[in-house]
Amino acid sequence: MSKNTSIKASARAKAGKGAARATRRAGLVPGVVYGGKQEPALIAIDPRIIIKGLQTSGWRSHVYEIDIEGKVERALIRDVQLHPVKDTPVHVDFMRLAAGSRVHVEVSVHFTGEDKAPGIKRGGVLNIVRHTIDVEVSADQIPEFFTVDLSTLDINDNVRWEDVRGTQGATPISHEANFVVASIAPPTVEAEETTETEA
Repeated sequence: MSKNTSIKASARAKAGKGAARATRRAGLVPGVVYGGKQEPALIAIDPRIIIKGLQTSGWRSHVYEIDIEGKVERALIRDVQLHPVKDTPVHVDFMRLAAGSRVHVEVSVHFTGEDKAPGIKRGGVLNIVRHTIDVEVSADQIPEFFTVDLSTLDINDNVRWEDVRGTQGATPISHEANFVVASIAPPTVEAEETTETEA
């Protein structure tokens, strides 16, 4: 399950461009917490919190407990607007997590056993098709990440959705039922050597 991170934010009284600019002049990032069949909550937050969050692996499925002057909201970062030149956050949207609801999240995939995979030892190349997987999952059971074990894979073997670990309760959002997540491709050196020989 995803680890919760507790952060603090202050409430903003007004919406609009003028109020947002005033928030930025104060060194904070304007934002909003929406969803959960409740009124949106306007907030101001330290930009360092947002930057740190974006630098964290799997940030799209990371759950935040936002303390808004005593009221705690569980939420996911849904969108961050960045300054076109400075690349610093200028606005952030959080989606409120209502208990018992199901949400669409993008969960990162962690790969293990690469050093033991027979196919890689024989010169095969790891081809990662999906670094993240879009799933629908309970708001109370959001996985921190999924795991793929590569240790038994040989050349031309692949890992599909059914082989991924940590997916209990998660439904993939994909048109393909049992899609490929990663595979071991044949060595490319052999093809290059053949081309050189023919030349």
